[in-house]
Amino acid sequence: MARRNLIDTKIEEAIEILRKVCIPVDGMSVRRQRRVALSLLALAKMKPDTSWKEASVFEGPESWKLTTRETISFWNKYWGENVSAGSYDDVRRRDFIYLKTAGLALAKAGNPDASTNDPTRRYGINPDAAMLLRGFGTERGDEAAAEFVAKYGSLKQRLERNRAATGVAAQLPDGTLLQLSAGTHNHLQKAIVEKFVKQFVKKPQILYIGDTTKKGLHIEANKLRELGFQELAHDMLPDVVVYDAERNWLFLIEAVHSSNPISQLRHLALEQFTARCSAPRIYVSVFENRAAFRKWVSDISWETEVWLAEAPGHLIHFNGEKFLGPYKAE
Repeated sequence: MARRNLIDTKIEEAIEILRKVCIPVDGMSVRRQRRVALSLLALAKMKPDTSWKEASVFEGPESWKLTTRETISFWNKYWGENVSAGSYDDVRRRDFIYLKTAGLALAKAGNPDASTNDPTRRYGINPDAAMLLRGFGTERGDEAAAEFVAKYGSLKQRLERNRAATGVAAQLPDGTLLQLSAGTHNHLQKAIVEKFVKQFVKKPQILYIGDTTKKGLHIEANKLRELGFQELAHDMLPDVVVYDAERNWLFLIEAVHSSNPISQLRHLALEQFTARCSAPRIYVSVFENRAAFRKWVSDISWETEVWLAEAPGHLIHFNGEKFLGPYKAE
């Protein structure tokens, strides 16, 4: 138990160091966080009971350095891991890549002429990171981390700029510009806020948009609570929530790319979730085109609507005789 506590504590400390040098660990899975932290610990020659004051950095040919296979052996021997030696390439591509890109690790510490995927290539900790590691937990260590980021830049900011450059810009009715992450699902959400809302909502207020990577990208929590939402759980809210202030209608909209149209089960769940809502609700499933809709047509619940982004001026009503009647000639 004591050893496990040592391991967990040291890994948490390594994760904190990664945060201090602006590696976006909080956006990683728990497993990836752990692997990147273990990578830092191995390259710094840190064992569970090693003090940060003893962290190793690469300062010459005789300095501590590891291949990816040696890194796996170090993890298994000292950190209680059971990683297959055959996954050495994953270590380079998925774990070391963060340390290397942020400037913490030197990729050619052993053999400067080794190719990128050469399994004999050795990695070491950048000597510029010596004080931020050895001074961890002290004011000087924090200062060293800030100096390191000033010199090498923030990986978190670089990644966010890259995501913004390849993302989906959506303009809300009030002129606010949201930067959604890239992907077909968010292109549908863009169509909802820019086309559906313009066509079918008289006085719109966008109360919620759940980005695929940032669920709470846009949320008007006070207005949702005013309308009677008792909780604002992102796993229950639909992709887009729009309030029509002129008619006191609430649109609950699902953007359907690979899952989750408003089926009978989803319809029931949303009705229960919004049971105390003071505004009448309209449930809408959104598809890119007829081909996409065709895959899900048997799942759509009665008393809901379907909108196709390819035909923005029309709705498909699963509402029976409520809309039965002849169309007037133009």
